[in-house]
Amino acid sequence: MSDHYRKLERMYEGAPVSRWYGVRIAIEDGRAEVRVTARPEFMHAAGAVHGSVYFRLLDDAAFFAVNSRVEDSFVLTVSFTVHFARPVLEGELRAIGRVIHGGGRLHLAESELVDSSGAVLAHGSGVFSRSSIPLTPEVGYA
Repeated sequence: MSDHYRKLERMYEGAPVSRWYGVRIAIEDGRAEVRVTARPEFMHAAGAVHGSVYFRLLDDAAFFAVNSRVEDSFVLTVSFTVHFARPVLEGELRAIGRVIHGGGRLHLAESELVDSSGAVLAHGSGVFSRSSIPLTPEVGYA
């Protein structure tokens, strides 16, 4: 399985949007952790990290926690809910995702976003589904 996790990590980090964000990911069985350092480009007008960044990190962590257990195809986000707890102005952000329930076609996962001191910034939960998109070298799964 660890070969599957490394391929998912390379696929994720190699995507153009991931390179722009500067994100890193670590994947293991039913768990994924996404890290990024806040940059000026992430800020909204009031000077804190925009909620879209929170969503991206939370969704990615939960998504890849699920995809760690699906070896033949991409999963897709069916729905995802974010609950914001507090703003962050700087430093490293860490989203930790874990599978809550998996099996068959639908999977449930949650994630938590924390700052560099470990303070909770937001919580997310989502439903994910297997897709018909195969995990192949053509999509960066190599």
